[in-house]
Amino acid sequence: MTKKNILASLALVGSVALIPAATSSFAAVDVSTYRELDQFMSVFERVRSEYVEQVDDKTLLRGAIDGMLNALDPHSSYLDDKGFKALMTTTEGNYGGLGLSVTMEDGAVKVMSVTEDSPAFKVGLKTGDYLTHLNGKLIYGGTLDEAVDQMRGPAGSNVKVTVVRPGRDKPFDVSITRANIELPVVKWEVKDRVGIINVNSFNRTTTDNVLAAISGIEKSAGGPPLGYILDLRSNPGGLLDQAVSLSDTFLERGEIVSQRGRKKSEIERYHAQPGDAARGLPVIVLVDAGSASAAEIVAGALQEHHRALVMGERTFGKGSVQTLLPLSQSTALRLTTARYFTPSGKSVQEGGITPDIAVPQLSDPDYKDKPKFRESDLRRHLINEIKVGDEVVQDDGKPDPRFAATAEELKKKGITDFQLHYALQTIARLGKVQQAARPSAVKAGTR
Repeated sequence: MTKKNILASLALVGSVALIPAATSSFAAVDVSTYRELDQFMSVFERVRSEYVEQVDDKTLLRGAIDGMLNALDPHSSYLDDKGFKALMTTTEGNYGGLGLSVTMEDGAVKVMSVTEDSPAFKVGLKTGDYLTHLNGKLIYGGTLDEAVDQMRGPAGSNVKVTVVRPGRDKPFDVSITRANIELPVVKWEVKDRVGIINVNSFNRTTTDNVLAAISGIEKSAGGPPLGYILDLRSNPGGLLDQAVSLSDTFLERGEIVSQRGRKKSEIERYHAQPGDAARGLPVIVLVDAGSASAAEIVAGALQEHHRALVMGERTFGKGSVQTLLPLSQSTALRLTTARYFTPSGKSVQEGGITPDIAVPQLSDPDYKDKPKFRESDLRRHLINEIKVGDEVVQDDGKPDPRFAATAEELKKKGITDFQLHYALQTIARLGKVQQAARPSAVKAGTR
């Protein structure tokens, strides 16, 4: 590969790709573009000389850069010294913060996803919440970098966050104690002889941690489990190479994903190598509206190769690739450079991955009223090259008799995570069927 790419949330960054500062593309600039540049300089000089207050050149130029990138898509941005260091910190190790992935929508800070077991998760913050104040200070109308910088701080320090939640009559405050947020968090457990692997993000150690989880599950279960549940819910994404290697962990062969750039000739394909760490046991991939980017690559690859059942809710729908282009030793440009496609050639941009079995999170009392925030809700999002049908984007609204229980009824039965509960039941059935079929297969092979 000539470039290492990122499929990232606001908290993650990929390896640096060195791009020359000057290219032959400058020679292609036509006369009308030079006229526009002259116009820009005229505005710049007028603001410098006539604005009501003196503004330094750095502020004006930064604003011009931000404006140019904001005209592209929600994921392209300029990283100054502070932003560059913050992204590198969250990729390389850990940071003191709340455990949120956020975006800016019409001047308001909106929660995209909440890291499991993080301080924000423990106080009940949810996808779709709006954060308006930090310690009583209004953050509406500022920049995303400024808001994120205020949310971070030393582990153990407290911050009061004012939350506006759709469906609530008025804002409410929560007090959160910052903690070291370690990325990624890969956890595992064995329940009812099923291995559960929870992957919350994709950084340089994700696949290694999943392989270690599979080994730990086999030891804990005293042998192969009935199957595996790969939980990618609220996983905002991360590194492309980790999405490929994690998919490869469960696949024997075939294309995993392809990425296509601006030119038709710029196509890069990634394929699985022989070897299935799960040894053919049943796999269920759990997803929801917060499963994005790299998580969607894994879900799409395992689904289309019929290696796993995808269960839960339609995913976020981020089908673009960002590349980190260094501008200096301490600044960089994060630019959307390609789209990615599933093995069948489908783009998940806007439409996301549709689960094989749609399972609502009935154990969440707010699940019916909870807003589903996806890529298609972002301003200036890339349009899918192949139009996404309404039947993919919207639920048909028809009630499913299997999912008629209320959150209160489930709570009385001790079920606090209905999607996981349903996946466990499904794996148990699949695992027993596979075990029952295994002796016949052995006999057939020895004839």
